[in-house]
Amino acid sequence: MDHNATRAAIAAGYSEKTAGSQGNRLLKNADVAKAIDLENEKLNAKLDISVERVATEYARLAFFDPRKFFRDDGSLKPISELDEDSARAIAGMDVNELFEGNGEDRSQVGYCKKLKLADKVRALEGLGRYLKMFTDKLELNANDALIAKLAEGRKRLSGNA
Repeated sequence: MDHNATRAAIAAGYSEKTAGSQGNRLLKNADVAKAIDLENEKLNAKLDISVERVATEYARLAFFDPRKFFRDDGSLKPISELDEDSARAIAGMDVNELFEGNGEDRSQVGYCKKLKLADKVRALEGLGRYLKMFTDKLELNANDALIAKLAEGRKRLSGNA
């Protein structure tokens, strides 16, 4: 299921020429919308996807503390020693073994470990949108007094006062 109405209409037997409009029309059908919602609920339950879980993950990524990746001596902790929140903040890891010498004299002298961490700004923006801290729309809540004043002003401008 890819959530594309046009491809779904084609798969259901509608012609490619009319699939876009048919898919759009079908999405407005209450029975079709209900069936899609039911399938989405089943998939979310199967994958353990919930608003709470997504918000928790956003919070983990937004608020991880990079100091938790290191021991007191400054060395990087192995993943097995990281707490859950810190481990989940790792987006990737590169480990390079460093060697000196050749042949039988070749020996490992260290490691170069690089962590790629989650994008905190992006996670914070996601949390901010979830919490409705940022809006792209201006919402006005007018009270009765303001509505009456605006109506009075409109009447005066139209000459009906």
